[in-house]
Amino acid sequence: MRGPQRPAPFPDGDPPLELTTFVGRSAELAELAAALGEARLVTVTGVGGVGKSRLAARAAAGWGSAVCGRVELAPVRDPQFVEYAVVESLGLTDHTTRLPRETLLEHLAGRPVLLVLDGFEHLVEGCAELAAELLRRLPGLKVLAAGRRPLGLAGERLVPLAPLDEDAAVELFTDRAREQGLTVSDGPEVRELCRRLEGIPLALELAAGRLRALSPGQLLQRLDDRFRLLTAGGRSEVMRPVPGGPPSRHQTLRTAIGWSHELCTPAERLLWARLSVFAQSFDLEAAEYVCSGDGLPAEDVLDLLSELLAQSVVGREDTPAGPRYRMLDTVRAYGADWLEAAGDAGRLRRRHRDWFLGLATWCELDWFSPRQHEIAERVEAELPNLRAALESCLTEPDEAHLGQCLAGSLWFCWVGCGRLAEGRRWLERSVELESEYEQSRLKALWVLGYVAILQGDTVPALAALRECREQAEQVADPTALAYAEHRTGCLALVSDDMQHAETLLRSALERYHEIGELNSNVLMGQVELAMTRAFQGDLPEAVRLCKDVRQVCEDHGERWARSYALYVLAYAAWQDGDPAGAREFLADSLDHAHAFRDLLAEVLSLELLALVTATVGGAAEAAVLQGAAGRMWPSVGLPLFGSAYYNAPHERCETLARQALGDARYEECLAEGGRLDRVTAVTRALRRDGGRPLDALPSPRGVEASLRGAGNRAAGSHRPALSERPDLPAT
Repeated sequence: MRGPQRPAPFPDGDPPLELTTFVGRSAELAELAAALGEARLVTVTGVGGVGKSRLAARAAAGWGSAVCGRVELAPVRDPQFVEYAVVESLGLTDHTTRLPRETLLEHLAGRPVLLVLDGFEHLVEGCAELAAELLRRLPGLKVLAAGRRPLGLAGERLVPLAPLDEDAAVELFTDRAREQGLTVSDGPEVRELCRRLEGIPLALELAAGRLRALSPGQLLQRLDDRFRLLTAGGRSEVMRPVPGGPPSRHQTLRTAIGWSHELCTPAERLLWARLSVFAQSFDLEAAEYVCSGDGLPAEDVLDLLSELLAQSVVGREDTPAGPRYRMLDTVRAYGADWLEAAGDAGRLRRRHRDWFLGLATWCELDWFSPRQHEIAERVEAELPNLRAALESCLTEPDEAHLGQCLAGSLWFCWVGCGRLAEGRRWLERSVELESEYEQSRLKALWVLGYVAILQGDTVPALAALRECREQAEQVADPTALAYAEHRTGCLALVSDDMQHAETLLRSALERYHEIGELNSNVLMGQVELAMTRAFQGDLPEAVRLCKDVRQVCEDHGERWARSYALYVLAYAAWQDGDPAGAREFLADSLDHAHAFRDLLAEVLSLELLALVTATVGGAAEAAVLQGAAGRMWPSVGLPLFGSAYYNAPHERCETLARQALGDARYEECLAEGGRLDRVTAVTRALRRDGGRPLDALPSPRGVEASLRGAGNRAAGSHRPALSERPDLPAT
């Protein structure tokens, strides 16, 4: 069973609502393409709803850049998260303590890149500063921005986007009618309607969404009424026009949105306002919980949402996490104004927070299940909303404990899904706050320690774990005590203090058994214990522990911890003279580690795979794999943790490869691997070994035969593992 596939470059693709035909704009596309050919920074400007995002996405899709990423900035509220958003859009992963822009500069150096910054108006200063530095230090970078105002940088080429001309507007309006199964002729009323809406695509989309109930003539009459109200100085939510002049295009759009709003039923308006609380997209379950109550029954939400969908107020998209819905920023902002005016914004934010706190708790539990891959996809889709919930908890009075609970519960997202840097930021913010609920803070502390260990940041890791352990002892929290002890043992493991690591890990596992804890963390503790035994020469016990972990993982559908158990089993198989068995274990481990974006498991598997490859005579390919691993380590942390134990396979592989190839050829192959990006390296490693197909590898014994052999040599010294009894043996 394969894990979730990571998105390809340009993961956001076209804007989420581009589920319809792209009408007109051929001249604008040509102008934009020419500008991108001549300038390194091009900004498409225009009023809201004029089609900037779609034009930029369409232009980027036809660009021949090797790397392309679209950053949707509308849901980002904290300027510091702009860098994180850019890193995520490019599919980059970095587990270290480096700033995201350092990651960008390293990964993009010397490569042609097109970066699309969409919806940056509220973050213009931060975006401009980041764009300026990236452009200055990355000669191959081009930036295509789309917003209502320029970034204001030297060398910026502006491409103002005007509304559609009359013919294109009519084409768009009638096309949207056809998509609803309706026939609308190109007549005087349609043309007048398009003129009154000034060719603004979003306004035309909203008007077309009403054609099931109203004729073009009726739409025009109602729109005329709305404009008369505007010029008479009516509705407060619409900007006043210049006296004696026509409404501005911004006012035209606001009028069209307000007019569409007025045509909604009271219940539809209520749902529209409440849906604005979502940071980006949302699913039906979330909408039913967050938006229901106080005059809106949960069972009515689906029908009302369907009506808003039919009216183009809401758009629907199919994602790996299932069907999701979203509103364009201008439409969401209009609903948010009404929510604030109704005095209901605070209550809806709390309901939003509660839903996503509950979602995180459920996902944490379900991480240890056959739905692990589904959880990874779900959390990725919900990240903007989870960030909004975290921000709310950490800024509202008396809610610090909720923020600590949420940040801690998302450990599987930070650790298992490759978001250590972001997780570290939220965890540090949360533990700095005072809280009356000690249990929540203790969880955030041990997760913070865990994340810092994986980032290679020893001092903060020790400080967090020590504080967690001391406080857990004071308040008699056995769960926090077990986790603090476990992660301190993990730190001892990567620091080469094997005896101390073994003592701490055995004690932590005993504590887990006493409190009835069994999850991915517990299994990782057993894998880490197996590593201490393997590094101390006790391969039979290491095999027995990891075979047990593998069985428990298969029973529960767990794949993340299983990838680490397979790494240890591969190490034992190689030591036992079964390179084909080791290769099989490593291929499985690497496949799942890559799916979860776990760089540590990936690079450890590549390092060991290089040794296995060298052992069977594939010295050149082994050197290439070492080079690929060498390129990945700076994004993971200190290469091989600076550990003599973890470094031993690397040194052995290098010795074998140099002896077979000679120094010059070895360095050439190493450099070749260093030019491979992460995806290419993993794909190559999974496809071939030693330059030969997988089935051509020698296999002196089968995998299970090898493991049975290792187990038989330990006859008479067998100690039961988790699958045989729930507690672990004492030292």
